[in-house]
Amino acid sequence: MVRAVGLRKGFGTVEAVRGIDVEVERGEVFGFLGPNGAGKSSTMRMIATTSPISGGVLEVLGMDPATRGPQIRARLGVCPQDDTLDTELSVRENLTVYGRYFGLSRGTVRERADELLAFAHLSERAGARVDELSGGMRRRLTIARSLMNRPDLLLLDEPTTGLDPQARHALWDQLYRLKQAGVTQVLTTHYMDEAEQLCDRLVIMDGGRIVAAGTPAELIARHCTREVAEVRLGVVDHAEHADRLTDLGARVEVLPDRLLIYADDGEAVLAAAHARGLAPVTALVRRATLEDVFLHLTGRTLVD
Repeated sequence: MVRAVGLRKGFGTVEAVRGIDVEVERGEVFGFLGPNGAGKSSTMRMIATTSPISGGVLEVLGMDPATRGPQIRARLGVCPQDDTLDTELSVRENLTVYGRYFGLSRGTVRERADELLAFAHLSERAGARVDELSGGMRRRLTIARSLMNRPDLLLLDEPTTGLDPQARHALWDQLYRLKQAGVTQVLTTHYMDEAEQLCDRLVIMDGGRIVAAGTPAELIARHCTREVAEVRLGVVDHAEHADRLTDLGARVEVLPDRLLIYADDGEAVLAAAHARGLAPVTALVRRATLEDVFLHLTGRTLVD
């Protein structure tokens, strides 16, 4: 569905995407993860054929965006990060007007609008104005609108940003139903639990390059241990105690309020720490997550 080889994107002297290789298979959910400025959005815009490539090879749906842009866009669904709904129109009108852009007949547009209103759980709000909807309803409507042309490839840019947990899970349910229906999805997200939940495969980008690729489980197994022991010693300098624990795990990470010890047996780590005279205020053992992988590969430094 998408094939990129040595794909590059530059803006003047700034190279936002620095030669990445990507393949997206039919029917899968593929994710792009990375901190701000990693090149995710630039890559998504090139796949959406709204931004020309600066180098390398890109094929979308088996076509070259440079020469077949309109044909590709006719088969894409795009859910942007910011809602671009028309607040002057009703929920139903947002769907029907958008459907007419694709040259669909009025009867077809009406039929698909009914299907998508039901899919998005918005049938009872069909006549409401957009500015009367909650944030979660708006996102569901935006996704419904992106499906009016029954796309072969759906692009989702941070689809759940700003939503409360209930709205996020409702949206996850929708995206899973689309996957069951065979819709190929490419998404970006800053939520690691979302990527772990939704993505069949993903890449982590940093500085315009891909630094890791694979399934969520593969990335955790490759870059982390099975478990993480979190030890809080109170209001102290945790760095002063880190050396006493470095041999207990694959690595020890020092944070201002706690120590993270990466090991396959977290309970054994805690028992050994107690045997060495450490008395944590609190301690817990959890499984390693995609967020641990992400922070290990891209760092904890804030990026603007």
